[in-house]
Amino acid sequence: MNNREGRTPGGSGKFGYAGVIDARPIEILLVEDNPGDVRMAVEALKDCRVDNHLSVVEDGLEALAFLRGRDKYAGRPRPDLILLDLNLPRKDGHQVLAEIKADGDLRQIPVIVLTTSENERDVNKAYDLNANCYITKPSGLEQFVAVMKSIQYFWSMVVQLPAPAG
Repeated sequence: MNNREGRTPGGSGKFGYAGVIDARPIEILLVEDNPGDVRMAVEALKDCRVDNHLSVVEDGLEALAFLRGRDKYAGRPRPDLILLDLNLPRKDGHQVLAEIKADGDLRQIPVIVLTTSENERDVNKAYDLNANCYITKPSGLEQFVAVMKSIQYFWSMVVQLPAPAG
């Protein structure tokens, strides 16, 4: 395990079907090229009350390789949740989102667009491509941590995620 991937300890696990605690950590893929935003996300998720395992890739092509288990990503766990920036090198977030939602093996994974863009066209395009939600990154650390905790809580404790493939 390198410094770009790790389990961030929290509480006892997430609620699964019928309120039963699922001890398996929630698998999160963060697709983000800004090292500062990655650090803030890691720190925010460490404080969450739910166990999670965070993997980070820095561009769109790496995200797709990770999701498809190609090359160095063979054997990696399938994410339960994807946090996707739009402004990425090599393949932008809209292109990545389109490929995820067009792929029968990946389309059920919830994708949260987490980006600095407030542009209405970006928001509309993300939803047209079936993003599960669109969040504009706050600029301050406290607000960013609050957003990350809200994402973690909602997607791990409130909603029921699709069962892991396999």
